[in-house]
Amino acid sequence: MFEPTSRYYGIETVKTTPPGEARVVSYKRRRFIPPAEAMTTLVEHTVVQGDRLDNLAARYLGDPEQFWKICDANNVLRPDELTEEIGRVVRIALPYP
Repeated sequence: MFEPTSRYYGIETVKTTPPGEARVVSYKRRRFIPPAEAMTTLVEHTVVQGDRLDNLAARYLGDPEQFWKICDANNVLRPDELTEEIGRVVRIALPYP
């Protein structure tokens, strides 16, 4: 269902039948963000005017859709937060095993 590069790849799909209903509902189990401190830092990027997270992901990870890995490495849930402040240091890390 999800590509191997997706943050949801490998997460179990569960099925349930709501009480009093005949339909079956499928959903993915909750994704837990790995601890950032367990990741190995590749590089630290200092945000400059015009930086965008998708461009940083393309530059450092080779794929703009991998922006979520940068979010994980910085304990951020809202991606835009990483590039809002000029001068902020953004950590680019190896994927968590």
